[in-house]
Formats: sequence, structure tokens, C-alpha cells
Amino acid sequence: MDGHFGNNNALQMARQVGLHIICKLRCDSVLYIPYEHTESDKSSRREYGNKIDCRSIPNKYLREGIIDEDIQTDIYQATLLHKEFAQSLNVVILVKTNLETNAHSHVILFSNDLELSYDKIIDYYKLRLQIEFNFQDAKQFWGLEDFMAQGKTTVTNAANLSFFMVNLSHYLLDDFRQDNPHSGILDLKAYYRGFRYIQEMLKMLPEKPNPILLSQIFAKLTSLGRIHNASTTTQHW
Repeated sequence: MDGHFGNNNALQMARQVGLHIICKLRCDSVLYIPYEHTESDKSSRREYGNKIDCRSIPNKYLREGIIDEDIQTDIYQATLLHKEFAQSLNVVILVKTNLETNAHSHVILFSNDLELSYDKIIDYYKLRLQIEFNFQDAKQFWGLEDFMAQGKTTVTNAANLSFFMVNLSHYLLDDFRQDNPHSGILDLKAYYRGFRYIQEMLKMLPEKPNPILLSQIFAKLTSLGRIHNASTTTQHW
């Protein structure tokens, strides 16, 4: 989920429906190492140990270090506490250091699934942007926010159809872009709309036009409504 939902309320809502959350915390979030009780203070109710300083994280939490040109990325993972969350968090901290200027920056990801590995948390969080693009396409091009159904089954069917069309359109775009490299979904819809118009038009004609005229008709009708120029590739019928 987006960093806006990096709070206890969103986590608890996810848990109520049997889901885990993967999200981002504010970079200035205060995180604590769980307090380790000794034999002499077992009865103590103390929960919070030392604060985590993102500029100086203990090496025992280091999971991976990567150097790309002049940028060093250190990835840390630990089970930590946050005073605004009701449970322990599986926290992954990515610390980037410019080796020339020694400038630092960091990102804090977390999940309530304490068994999830750091690489999975990072990979899953990267999917967030693609998920947003899918929702955007479903709403903009395939009617996700336009249907008026209210029943559970009809809403489910409408939503599933919208996302099915998102997947199908991206599959078709892979082939379409071989001849039309800069095309998007609007170009694809214009192409198939024109294709349908030509099919219906041909049914009304007493005889099929010659191939040259048919190619001109095809090029004209399938270019109507397009954002990018149509390919000049010859079409065969």
C-alpha cells in the first residue's frame, strides 16, 4: 500500500480481512529494538529498547550491501517496535550513501508478516506502482468507475471484466507495438473499432473492393481517434 496507509489503522483493517500489509513508513519514524529482559528483571514490563538510528544501524541487522557506481545501498532487516502500532513490525531499511559526498538517504518499508524475507518485501512493494497503473487503466479505459450495478455478483462481474480487459489489452499491445511502437490503449481501441466498422461495411457491399482500395479504407478507418500515427504496414484481408 501507499505510504499514506503506513499506520496502525490500515494495518488492523488488513488483519480483519485476513491479509498482511506491506507499506512504507515516514523516513522520520521512531523505531525501537525490543527490550531484551535479563534474569534479574524478568518481571519488568519494559517493551522498548534502544532507538534505531538510520545513520548507524547495528551490523547484525545488515542483510545485503550493493555498490552501483558511486552509490552504496545497504539493506537492513529487523523486528522492531513503533509506539503507534499495536504489534511488532518486520522492518526493512534501505540506506543509500553517496561515496563521493557521503550524503545519506533512507527508505523504511514494513510488514506485519514477521516471517517475510527482506527481498520479498522490497519486490512486493515495487509492484505498488504497477497496481496503481492497472487501476488507472481499468477506470480510464474499461469502465471500472462507470458501471451502476449494486448487487454483489454484478459488481464482482463488472470489476473482474474491467481488469480482464486491462490484462487483455496489454497482451494485445505487445503485438500491436511491433508495427506501432509508440501506441497506447486509445490507439489500440481505435484500431479494433475501425476494424469492426470495416467488417460491418463489407457485409453491406455487393462485392468486395479491390485490395488496394480496401487497404486505403482500412488505413483510414483504423486511424480515426488515434493518438499516434498509424503504421504504414500493408494490411491483408
